[in-house]
Amino acid sequence: MEGRGVPPGPYRATKLWNEVTTSFRAGMPLRKHRQHFKKYGNCFTAGEAVDWLCDLLRNNSNFGPEVTRQQTVQLLRKFLKNHVIEDIKGRWGSENLDDNNQLFRFPATSPLKTLPRRHPELRKNSIENFTKDKDSVFKLRNLSRRTPKKHGLHFSQENAEKRNHEIIIEDQENSTDKREISQEDIEEVWRYIILIYLQTILGVPSLEELINPSQVIPQYIMYNMTNTSKHGVVVLQDKSDDLPHWVLSAMKCLANWPRSNDTNNPTYVGFERDVFRTIADYFLDFPEPLLTFEYYELFVNILGLLQPHLERVAINALQLCCLLLPPPNRRRLQLLMRMISRMSQNVDMPKLHDVMGTRSLMIHTFSRCVLCCAEEVDLDELLAARLVSFLMDHHQEILQVPSYLQTAVEKHLDYLKKGHVKNPGDGLFAPLPTYSYCKQISAQEFDEQKVSTSQAAIAELLENIIKNKSLPLKEKRRKLKQFQKEYPLIYQKRFPTTESEAALFGEKPTIKQSMLILRKPKFRSLRY
Repeated sequence: MEGRGVPPGPYRATKLWNEVTTSFRAGMPLRKHRQHFKKYGNCFTAGEAVDWLCDLLRNNSNFGPEVTRQQTVQLLRKFLKNHVIEDIKGRWGSENLDDNNQLFRFPATSPLKTLPRRHPELRKNSIENFTKDKDSVFKLRNLSRRTPKKHGLHFSQENAEKRNHEIIIEDQENSTDKREISQEDIEEVWRYIILIYLQTILGVPSLEELINPSQVIPQYIMYNMTNTSKHGVVVLQDKSDDLPHWVLSAMKCLANWPRSNDTNNPTYVGFERDVFRTIADYFLDFPEPLLTFEYYELFVNILGLLQPHLERVAINALQLCCLLLPPPNRRRLQLLMRMISRMSQNVDMPKLHDVMGTRSLMIHTFSRCVLCCAEEVDLDELLAARLVSFLMDHHQEILQVPSYLQTAVEKHLDYLKKGHVKNPGDGLFAPLPTYSYCKQISAQEFDEQKVSTSQAAIAELLENIIKNKSLPLKEKRRKLKQFQKEYPLIYQKRFPTTESEAALFGEKPTIKQSMLILRKPKFRSLRY
C-alpha cells in the first residue's frame, strides 16, 4: 500500500481508515497458534500484528517512515474497539491490547466505515445556485450591486473567458466613470486569488468539498503577508494575543541550548526537561489546534500530495493554507516549528526522554496541538504526526511569505482600477494566475537526491564541530570520535590521512614501526 489509492477529496481521513483496514485484513499473515494447551487456527499475536502493520504504515506516504511501534499499538487498540479485530474468544469493544503474545483474529463482519453523503436534493440545489451565481463571483460592487456569492471555485477555461468578456463589455459601458477600489473590493481580490492558486496547486476540480470560501478571511491573509519581522515571523499588534513572556523565554532557552542569551537560568540536573514540560503543557492546553478545526479537511488532503515527486507541490499548498490561519495561530506555529526543529538538530541537547529520541519526542508531543479534528477521528494521531514531521523539515519555506501572491493581487487590482479597454478583441482582461509544476523525477532519482542532500547536511555538521572554537579540546575529540563511529565514510572523506586529522589538533602523528623491520637482538653464546 503506497497511499496512492485515496485521491484528494472530502472525508479523506475516513477513506484512509478504510484503505488501511482493508490492506491489514488482506495482507496480515494468519497461522496456527498454541495457547494454554489449545490450538487456534487463522489467528495472529499482537506482536506479529504490530510488526506487520508498522511496516505497512511506514511504507505509506500518508504516514511516513517515522511511525513508531507505540503509535501502531494505539491504532491496533482502535481496531479492537471498532471490531476490525477481536480476541480469540470473540471479545472486542475495549482497547485492551499490548505489544505481546495475546491472540487475535479477524471477525466475519466488514470493518469498513460508511462515508457521509449529502442529500441529493441539497446537492442539486447547491449546484444550481453555484451555476446561477458563478458569473458574479468577482464583479466589483460599483460594477454590479449584487454581493458576490462565496461558492466553490470550479471554473473551466471557457467559463473564465466568457466571464472576462462580460466584464470587458461592462467596462466599456461604464468607461466614463472613474472607478475607485474600496477596501472590500481589495479583500475580495485576495480571497479570489488565493483560492484560485490553491485549487490549481491541489489539482482538484473544485474546493467546494474541502473549504467553504466564507471561511477564508482576507484580513488574516493580508495581515500575515505584511506584518512580519525580518525573520518572517508574524508580529502581533495586540500583545494580549501573543505568547506570555515566560513561554517565549522558555522556548528561546531550549531553541538556543546551551547558548541561551538568558544567563540567569538555573542549571540543575533535569532543568531542560522541566522547561520542555512547561512549554508542552502550555501548547496542549489550547482548546483548538493551531491549524484550527475548520481547516482540518483541507490539511488532511494536502497530506495525500506528500509523495516523493510531489514534495514541491505539498510545500506550496501548505504555504498558502498557513496564510489562512488567524495571525496569533500562525505566529505560534512559526515559533513552535522553529523551536522543535532546532532542538531535534541540536547535538548538544541532553536527552529529554528515557526512551524516545528528541525528534520523535517533538512529533509525539506536539502533533495533536497542531492538527486534530473536532470529532475524534481514528487516524488523527498518525496523520498529525506525518504533517508535523513534514513541517519540521520544511518550515522555513512553508511559513515564509510568497511574493508571487502579492504580485498576482497587484496585477488584478491594477486591471480593475483601469477598468476600460479600446476594443473587446484586445483581450485586456484580468489574467488568471498560473502555476508551473516542477519537472517530475523518478523515485530512484529522488532517493539519490535525498541521499546527497542528507550527506551534505551531515558533512556541514562535521564542519561545525571542527570550527567551533568555544568547544573544549577534550569535548571536541569526543564528538569527533562519536561522529567517526556513526558516519565513517564522511569522516574519512574529510580526514583521508592521519596527518590531516592530527593537523587539526596541532599534533604530530605517531607512526608505529612495522614489526617486520624490527632488528632482532643478538644473543651471545653461552659458551665461554
